[in-house]
Amino acid sequence: MVKTLRLNRDRVLRAAIGLADEIGLEQLSMRRLAQELDVVPMALYKHVANKDELIDGMLDVIVTEIDPPAPGAEWKPAVRQRILAARQAMLRHRWAARAIEMRQAPTPAILAHMNSVIGIFRAGGLSATLTHHVMHALGSRVLGFTQELYAPDETRRPPDLTLFPHVLEIATAAAHENDSIVGAGCDDQFEFEFALDVLLDGFERLNDQNWTPPPFRYG
Repeated sequence: MVKTLRLNRDRVLRAAIGLADEIGLEQLSMRRLAQELDVVPMALYKHVANKDELIDGMLDVIVTEIDPPAPGAEWKPAVRQRILAARQAMLRHRWAARAIEMRQAPTPAILAHMNSVIGIFRAGGLSATLTHHVMHALGSRVLGFTQELYAPDETRRPPDLTLFPHVLEIATAAAHENDSIVGAGCDDQFEFEFALDVLLDGFERLNDQNWTPPPFRYG
């Protein structure tokens, strides 16, 4: 006789993550998840109140997958390692970035991740003021993804770039890959690391210069 695994919150969340990886977040529903777990839908509501709470819990599980930086590392390589580890988590669950964008408030695990990154900057000697601006500059990169101006839409005919020569010039100036998710055909990993390294080098320079922001002005 096969022993049925006891249903608990962790099992519900991990099953939901696996299902979202397979069919996408849009197709995930409480009913579909219940079928996957071989339970009635009402059984799920003992562990998550609704789909929004389910998604928040799924994101928390994914964020806890992010590897911590190596102990004793300098702040710049430690931040780089932490952010690239976050990127790997986002790539394992490609729906997660969009789910984060849709949330109205960060989950506890996301806040803990941000707190960890901020702690690395502060331990490295960056002031609270500079770190404030650093976190703004990093934006979604701190969670391993970038929000692009436009996402490729295969249902629409591409524009005639010969009408926009400067756009055409830079679009064809670098290596491309077929399954890019960051701009049409761009090398995602290279572009992500390039921007991250430019930012980290800039943060280091500002810190070395004891940078402070100009006086705040209204209007």
